[in-house]
Amino acid sequence: MSKNIKVNAAILIIGNEILSGRTQDTNTSTLATWLNSIGVKVNEVRIIPDQEDIIVQTLNILRKSNNYVFTTGGIGPTHDDITAQSVAKAFGLKYELHKEGYKILEAYYQPGEFNEGRQKMIWMPENADLILNPTSGAPGFSVENVFCLPGVPSILKSMLGGLKNKIVGGDPILSHTISLKTVESEIANSLTKVQEQNKDVEIGSYPFFHAGKLGVSIVLRSEDQSKIDQCNSQILKFVDDKKIEVVDR
Repeated sequence: MSKNIKVNAAILIIGNEILSGRTQDTNTSTLATWLNSIGVKVNEVRIIPDQEDIIVQTLNILRKSNNYVFTTGGIGPTHDDITAQSVAKAFGLKYELHKEGYKILEAYYQPGEFNEGRQKMIWMPENADLILNPTSGAPGFSVENVFCLPGVPSILKSMLGGLKNKIVGGDPILSHTISLKTVESEIANSLTKVQEQNKDVEIGSYPFFHAGKLGVSIVLRSEDQSKIDQCNSQILKFVDDKKIEVVDR
């Protein structure tokens, strides 16, 4: 893919259990890290309840303003798993039993185990493409630029490898971290000046408390290593001038 092509994505986390705090969301971090590594920048993340009208409405906004949308959650066998039918509604497609998916799960389960509840997992929007699941059999699916994955973190992670050929990214987003023994207020002005001179590098500062030490990690992100290097040397110069200690984390 040629230089300077910006490819972006949104992540849509679906599930009342995330909103209630009963379940901690780790899928955002997994997906965002993977997407960055293949040159797709995550523009936004939304967490919404298992409610059809909200899923449809949010999906229709996100799929029009991003190259890709990844949903997680709500494609299992229980009554509140309504992501697949909501995606069908958003695209104006029929919601039906996926024949290829049926064969996969029929072969996966022991005779007699592939009951009605489990069959619900392969009801999908018509002509959806399957995303194969090496962990627990039940596939995810995609329609146009929307990719629907399960909410269970280990299963989601195992399915990303199969998606690599379906996602076209830009240049991978590189990052470099400088950790300092300081507080944000001490470096804020200097950091703003560096940011103004380096528009193509995203600079973030994140306080940390590690092994009894208070500090700030500065993270530089860009598609161009030489721009990160240039930015890094400007930061190290003011760090040196201010006699701030650089720490290993």
